[in-house]
Amino acid sequence: MEITVKDLAHVLNGTIEGDPEVRVNRPGKIEEGGEGAITFLGNAKYESYLYTTTASAVLINRDYQLKSPIKATLIRVDDVYASIALLLEKFGAVQTKSNGIHPQSLIGSNTSFGQNISIGPFVVIEEDVVIGDNVRIDSHVFIGKGVKIGDNCQLHSGVKILHGSEIGDNCIFYPGVVIGADGFGYAPQEDGTYKKIHHVGNVVIKNEVEIGANSTVDRASIGSTILHKGVKLDNLVQIAHNVEIGENTVIAAQAGVAGSTKIGKNCQIGGQVAVAGHLKVADGTRVQGKSGVASNVKEPNQALFGYPAIDYHQFIRAYTIFKQLPDLAKRLYELEKRSDQKED
Repeated sequence: MEITVKDLAHVLNGTIEGDPEVRVNRPGKIEEGGEGAITFLGNAKYESYLYTTTASAVLINRDYQLKSPIKATLIRVDDVYASIALLLEKFGAVQTKSNGIHPQSLIGSNTSFGQNISIGPFVVIEEDVVIGDNVRIDSHVFIGKGVKIGDNCQLHSGVKILHGSEIGDNCIFYPGVVIGADGFGYAPQEDGTYKKIHHVGNVVIKNEVEIGANSTVDRASIGSTILHKGVKLDNLVQIAHNVEIGENTVIAAQAGVAGSTKIGKNCQIGGQVAVAGHLKVADGTRVQGKSGVASNVKEPNQALFGYPAIDYHQFIRAYTIFKQLPDLAKRLYELEKRSDQKED
């Protein structure tokens, strides 16, 4: 993709300082630059690079005051981060071409496709599948019996969507995602063995959900595991059977949510967080990375930290004391020693 600064400024509602006819063809780091690159200044620690960058154009905030002249053409915008998000969306957009069905794919009976479909090689689609318009399915994807997929979805290589799963519109699944595997359910027996509990439910994923590479969403034992509209999962996230995640909740890498837990709307869950099973987590909850949520979170919009997770500020105060424990213990022993000496 190549675009003039003039056209790009129009898209970003920006003001140009410099040559409006300069053409840019890729985003780039401000410290690396290069002809044809467009970059941005959003953090003061990178300010020095603004005056040395070899990028062709730079996005800066509208009220930023230059300390010396620069070579690059500037686009002044109201919000650099909002503009760079739009810029990256524009450069990163994948156009779904109507490539049709590759001859080396395997398509089951009674399967229906919408318009403008692209299905790559070695894709397996079982019977009774329904796929909407503008869907791109890359190589080595497996789609099980009775799956429903909405419009404008992208399934990257190696995605597995198992039988009965329902996927909404505008969803993106990255390589290695598995939707609809059986949950981790076993009944302990008297002889010490475990009897498998078969999971006969499904997974329901609403519109505009994005799931990172090698993440898994297990099918319900009975009923549905549900990811509501706008949920975003990072790489290597585990969502167990019968979990329900509210709208616009985001979960970072290596986090896990145990079975039958319900997480509210607009929550932010950090990397490597563990959420125990059969809990309810209130809307707007924010959990710091590596924390453990072991009980219900009833009050909305809390920030939690620790293992098990407690109020964020309470944890910070407690941790400050924890770091002083060796010194506090030493002082306590000295006080006890002095007390003993006085008694003698």
